[in-house]
Amino acid sequence: MAQEATPARTARLGRAVGPEPSAVSGAVLLLPGGEEVSARRPSPVWATAFVRALGRRLARAGRDEGLATHVVHYRYRGWNGSEAHLAGDASWAADEIVRRYGDVPVCLVGLGMGGRAALRAGGHEAVNSVVAVAPWLPEDDVAAPAEPVKQLVGRRVLIVHGTNDERSDPELSFRLAVRAKKVNREVCRFEVHSDGHGLHQYRGEVQALVADFAMGALFGHACPRPLEDALAAPPPIGLRMPLAVGFGRSLRS
Repeated sequence: MAQEATPARTARLGRAVGPEPSAVSGAVLLLPGGEEVSARRPSPVWATAFVRALGRRLARAGRDEGLATHVVHYRYRGWNGSEAHLAGDASWAADEIVRRYGDVPVCLVGLGMGGRAALRAGGHEAVNSVVAVAPWLPEDDVAAPAEPVKQLVGRRVLIVHGTNDERSDPELSFRLAVRAKKVNREVCRFEVHSDGHGLHQYRGEVQALVADFAMGALFGHACPRPLEDALAAPPPIGLRMPLAVGFGRSLRS
């Protein structure tokens, strides 16, 4: 008796975070963290509390603008070398947004390995902005090609990284930001001093920063002064911008 073929794994979009708008005019795709190498399927609760809370913050911020916010459920937990599975799933998700909602701008927001996926998939034609929070990036290796940045041309890019991150080296995200800034002026990077990978100490400030950035990129909202300054400043100033305590509450101008 012939053995049945194993069904191919597929990525999927989670249900919309918060009420799904009747008319969608922009979308955020949340890309959770992952592992460097793993063929396991992510569990149903793979998205961290940080990702879920950020999704709720974004959904509230964009409710009146017709923002649809979805978490991407990957095929595999791992990036898996040249397969770059998480980046492929991010690109698939952007295609799915276009299929569901039409020609609307998309912001990719990734955490950890999901941050790497957001940066790599940023060249998708529907994507106009990318956020990488504590992105995991490979160590510099003269025998391997550098992490690409040319796909980010024409996109607005925000990188946020804790200076005490022991899981994803903040120096590597700074070096990538420097290279990206050379081909795209619309790149900024904020440092969260003394915080680690999960950005627990300044979670509210990080969420406010990401929400303000996404609303500006997707819908043309005015950005708060620190974001404007970081985007306009030459390197390294705009790529080592400190995230102020209380951002989103008292420092909006």
